[in-house]
Amino acid sequence: MKPKFFSILKHRDVELTKNILLNDIIAGIIVAIIALPLSVALGISSGVSPEKGLITAVVAGFLISFLGGSRVQIGGPTGAFVVIVYGIVQTHGLGGLAIATLMAGIFLIFLGLMRFGSVIKYIPYPITTGFTSGIAVVLFSTQIKDLLGLQMEEVPAEFFEKWEAYFSRLGTLNTASLLLGLVSIAVIVLWPRINKTIPGSLVALVGATLATSLFNLPVETIGSRFGDIPATIRFVDFGTLDFSLGNLQALVGPAITIAFLAGIESLLSAVVADGMIGKRHNSNMELVAQGIANIGSVLFGGIPATGAIARTAANVRNGGRTPVAGITHAVVLLLIMLLFMPYAKLIPLTVLSAILVVVAYNMSEWRSFKGLFRSTKSDVSVLLTTFLFTVVFDLVVAIQFGMVMAMFLFVHRMGESMGYADVTRSLVPGSEDADDTPGTEGNGPVKTKEELSLDSELLVYEINGPLFFGAANTFLDVLQEIRSHTSVLVFKMKNVPIMDATALDALKRIEKRCRERKVLLLFAEVNPQPLKLLRQSGFLDRIGEDRLFSAVEDAVGAGKAILASKETA
Repeated sequence: MKPKFFSILKHRDVELTKNILLNDIIAGIIVAIIALPLSVALGISSGVSPEKGLITAVVAGFLISFLGGSRVQIGGPTGAFVVIVYGIVQTHGLGGLAIATLMAGIFLIFLGLMRFGSVIKYIPYPITTGFTSGIAVVLFSTQIKDLLGLQMEEVPAEFFEKWEAYFSRLGTLNTASLLLGLVSIAVIVLWPRINKTIPGSLVALVGATLATSLFNLPVETIGSRFGDIPATIRFVDFGTLDFSLGNLQALVGPAITIAFLAGIESLLSAVVADGMIGKRHNSNMELVAQGIANIGSVLFGGIPATGAIARTAANVRNGGRTPVAGITHAVVLLLIMLLFMPYAKLIPLTVLSAILVVVAYNMSEWRSFKGLFRSTKSDVSVLLTTFLFTVVFDLVVAIQFGMVMAMFLFVHRMGESMGYADVTRSLVPGSEDADDTPGTEGNGPVKTKEELSLDSELLVYEINGPLFFGAANTFLDVLQEIRSHTSVLVFKMKNVPIMDATALDALKRIEKRCRERKVLLLFAEVNPQPLKLLRQSGFLDRIGEDRLFSAVEDAVGAGKAILASKETA
């Protein structure tokens, strides 16, 4: 594994031309301007002081670009983390958040080194859409207090309790705060129609701050809540943190949540970026970089970070093509923080809430959410379960239930895909139809009278689909097809790609029943994986390799010879 930045430096004669460097620097400056208000807003909404959001964007943003596996990934705090971080701070304090983030960084590095980067392809789309939309709803709910200027000491962490508290305090609504927030939302939404270079969030931030200062508007600002904002970055004193075993055990769950969300969001962002620039990222290196970036963020007093899809897309749209853009973005943010942070105390909180309301809307993916309702019922059930559990409980519970449900539904669908068919008539000329009643095959359609040959002494069944625990019971239904006249039963297994231990147990039961009824069981066209399992388990040693045939015609021929020898005996 090698960071993309180092790979590009190795081929600098091709990829680091003056034009590309200039475009990257311009893109980095633009993305820094976009990230400035977002970082401050995300820090406050996460339950920490404003500068921590900027520190995260600077430190983690630099490390993700410098060490990451993507050419254009922009890292920093994101809306998805607001709910998670706020809950951890409320329960375990800032010290608990620092330890959980450190542990999450270690988990991410381990996952990257173990090459788990491709695991994203195993997360079903309804689950990612469900928890992303759920987080958007929860993020929106966290902004109501400051958007409306409600007078509240503490906002409950639980979703329904939060809204109950809002309604109980509606009498304290600040009209100036609400109007300023609504105007800010309108500016953010409509400004791109006027100018697409300068971000609407920055225009709204500057405009609302000037209006508040010039007209002395009665709205809460960063300064009135947090006081003076430090414009320096310094190491955290780890001597004040509780690294006791009991505390570490209590923080394992939050750490896993941070690691999971950071890994998934960063890899999703990298995949989106790949599609925009026509390149491929190194997912394992990206996970390692995310882990190092989160550890680095904590060392300097920041909060959890990951790849930011919206800022990464903005980077690409503005010409960014190498990690130089992300590094520039981090350096520009650092300069802004050092030079202009004292003025941040003038920013009204309602405009920051307005910015995050728009962020929540954009990350809701409501079109994708709505589109999934035209999919299968199982996909809809997974989507709604993940969404509702994210809103009502938390992300970990939602993903656990969503994954379990998706797996069970997948097993059910795969089990239904397995079936068997009587193909005796096509392989054994002259086989008789002894039953006038139509029957059914495995999990397939009803068989006609012409397809039935259950009284034949030689039966050939074609098994279709994977033989695993979800299809074992269907496989056992073959036992019902064996009649008193049957002497030879052939299983054609050309269409069985895999077999597991449960299906093997079912096969052993079928073979035992055949022995009891003096029916010879033969196998034809067995694929490599099932054949390996039959050999390793000792099944073939017990019944004999002579019952195994490479072609079904050979098995039928052997069966006919056995029947002929019985007739002449």
